[in-house]
Formats: sequence, C-alpha cells, structure tokens
Amino acid sequence: MKKAFFRLHIAVLLAGLTGVLGKLISLNEGLLVWYRLLLTVPSLWLLALLRRQAVRVDRRDLWRIFGIGGIAALHWVAFYGSIKYSNVSVGLVCFSSIGFFTALIEPLVLRHRVDVIELMLGVLVIVGIFFIFQVDPHFKTGIAVGLVSAFLGSLFPVLNKRILRRVSPDNVTLYELSGGFLVLTVLMPVYLWLFPAPSLLPGWQDLGWLLVLAWACTVLAFNLSMSALQKISAFTVNLTYNLEPVYGILLAFLLFREDKYLSTGFYVGFFLILLSIVLQMVRLKKKQLKTG
Repeated sequence: MKKAFFRLHIAVLLAGLTGVLGKLISLNEGLLVWYRLLLTVPSLWLLALLRRQAVRVDRRDLWRIFGIGGIAALHWVAFYGSIKYSNVSVGLVCFSSIGFFTALIEPLVLRHRVDVIELMLGVLVIVGIFFIFQVDPHFKTGIAVGLVSAFLGSLFPVLNKRILRRVSPDNVTLYELSGGFLVLTVLMPVYLWLFPAPSLLPGWQDLGWLLVLAWACTVLAFNLSMSALQKISAFTVNLTYNLEPVYGILLAFLLFREDKYLSTGFYVGFFLILLSIVLQMVRLKKKQLKTG
C-alpha cells in the first residue's frame, strides 16, 4: 500500500511539473502540445502492443472519443498559452477553477441536480482568481486564456463518464490522445497563420524537455496512476490529483523564484483556492466514509 501511495504522489508531482516545462520550452503553445502528442501517442501504442492490450473499440465510440480528445488537446493549448502569457503560478491557479466549471457542466450533461456545495466551492475559486486579476492586472491575458483552459478541461472528464461505462480507461486514453493529435494536426496550419512561430522545429534543449514532458509527465505518470489504482481506490487517486496545482506552484517558486514577482493579492487569491481544495477533499472523504 505504501508503495502504491508513493507511486501516486510521484505521478501527481510529474503532472505538476508539466506547467514548469511549459515555461522552459520556447515553442509556442500550439507547437508545444503538437510535439508532446507526436512523442506520446506512438509511445502509448507501442506499450499497448507490448502488453498485448485489446485495443478494439466500437466505431461509434471511437468517433466520440476522438472528439473528446480534440477538446483535451485544445485544453492543453490554452493551458500552456496561459503560462506563456503570464507565468506558471497564474496558469496553475486558473487551472484550479476547473471545479467551478465542472459543477455547472456536469448536471447539464449527465442530467442530475446541481450540487450546491460544489458550486459554492467553485465560486470560492473564482473569487480567488478575481482577486488576483484585480491586484495583478498585467496577468489579465494569461488569466483569460487560463479560464478558457479550465472550461475545456472540465468538459472532457464529464464527457468521458459515459464512454468509460463501455471502454476501458487504457483505451480511452490511447484513442483520446490519438484523436487529439489528429485534430491538432488538422488545425495547426490555421493556428500558425493566426499565431506565427519564429521556428517550427524545436532546438536540442526544447527537444530534451519535450521528451521529459511526453515520456515522464505523460506516459510514466499515466502508468504510475494505473499501477496505484490496483491497490488504491479511484476515489483516492482523483482526490490526490487535486494537489497537482499546489505541487506545480511550489516547483515554480523553487525553480523560477516566481514568489518574488507575485503581489500579496496573488497569495490571498491562492489561499482562497487552496481552502476550496481542502474543503472539497474533506467533504468527499466524509461522503466516502458514510457510504462505506
């Protein structure tokens, strides 16, 4: 059990590292995500073949999964765009608002009542982001793009819920990332026309960081999570992933000393967001104990 928890926290730490890598890689956000998927998708297919994984999926589900993968890819583009236009800490804080959008979208898609407590906790996150925006207006573009990222990020997990009733998590991940790569490849000429890039090819340093992003933060993190799921409940895994923005921000403070450039308003806003995460974790833990 201890080994499983260790693997899980390494996976969450690697997920938090993705924001730092977005800062280190000089490519624009569109190309960054495209190269990430270019390296990740063949690696996942190779692993699936080596494991003799059954990868057959119903054609109707396949097109749905590809569409959801396209949303996931656009979420990543907006996420890294937020970091490029502001910094790692602000981008990850905006990512935390995903809970607010999920509380609104999930009842509409899955047709159940709005969870008022979840919605209020989401509003607390939005208040925190608004506070940061008011005090640090020079981050406004990054915050706006970050909120778009959080909105898109709230869509694909909700849409996945129905798919996961029929398709295994391994295959959903495999086909979603493949679909995301295809969608982004089709959109890339338009994207580069709207947002021209100084260079289309990564330098050696960028290539090194892209390999870390693809193989460590995507493939390895996914496999560590799947391994942890064999010993730990899915509930605990999902709950632990709430720490991803916290880990990412602490890494940004450590590596880039972003704490020197952030005002008091950022810390007030971040405290409100952290409070929301903690309250949600406590609430879900109590709910799990009641249901046995």
